Amino acid sequence: MPLLVNGARVDLNRSTGDMIRAHPHLEEKAKLLRSQPAQIVEPKGLLYVQQREFAVTTPKDGSVSILGSDDATTCHIVVLRHTGSGATCLTHCDGSDTEAEVSLIMSSVKSFSNSSGCGRLEVHLVGGFNDDRQLSQKLTNQLLRAFDLQPEDVHLVTFCVTELNDREEQDIHFPIIYGIAVNVKTAEIFPATFPEKGPDEDLRSAHVLTGSPLTNIYDAKTEQLRIGPYFWGPFPHVDFWLEQDDAQILQNLSTSPLAEPPHFVSHIRATLTFLKEHPFPSQSLFPDRKPRIYKKNEEGLWEQVCSDKI
Repeated sequence: MPLLVNGARVDLNRSTGDMIRAHPHLEEKAKLLRSQPAQIVEPKGLLYVQQREFAVTTPKDGSVSILGSDDATTCHIVVLRHTGSGATCLTHCDGSDTEAEVSLIMSSVKSFSNSSGCGRLEVHLVGGFNDDRQLSQKLTNQLLRAFDLQPEDVHLVTFCVTELNDREEQDIHFPIIYGIAVNVKTAEIFPATFPEKGPDEDLRSAHVLTGSPLTNIYDAKTEQLRIGPYFWGPFPHVDFWLEQDDAQILQNLSTSPLAEPPHFVSHIRATLTFLKEHPFPSQSLFPDRKPRIYKKNEEGLWEQVCSDKI
């Protein structure tokens, strides 16, 4: 079944511009989203999703009320929600294997929606900009095609991507929105930034930098965040990269060097340092081959729990 806008199938042979002209309400909604200042989301009740991660939960979740992700330049943040069950998934896609990733998040949301006879699947796409290499445009097209291939109807509700998320300053293009959050209880989606991106921020980033596939990090039934076990070998040329100046790291390890947020280089350095300190995570981080498990405590913050007690 197809990807739909207002009940009509999206014509994937059209350019994004032509698609927007055919559905002007999508542009109006994108304008409204872009006009909102980014809200600072504190850690209480938050589940932060990194690149190539996804998490799905429902309004019944007693621990998590907000799913969010940021630092998206050419990446897109995808929210998929079933209006009947309220099951909501957020993921941060970078184009590594879009078709497989969309199938994965579709099945994750449907697994919480089987008991609900009413409602529909709605998708919200945010991110990207008019980058020089047109990586954003490529990812937008991949996502539209992947959702159009699904066996169920999927309704495109928010489309704030690529040229609809672009601003220009002194002939340099930037995204307008770098991050979003979704309130699982109310379904509200809004631009957001996150002071805390944990737990295990460096470990999770290392997993991405070593070429991980899209990974589910949350078990909504037990309300547990599960990280790993992850395995990799020594990162190639890690000492070389750590010796480079900021400009070299930005130029070589970013898909969009001119548009990255200010903390990009320090984040990459921290990740590389972590990879140098843990060349064999099977020995230093996951000797028992068990995930690192976190639950929200009474203050609404993640607290590690011993896996033996689960």
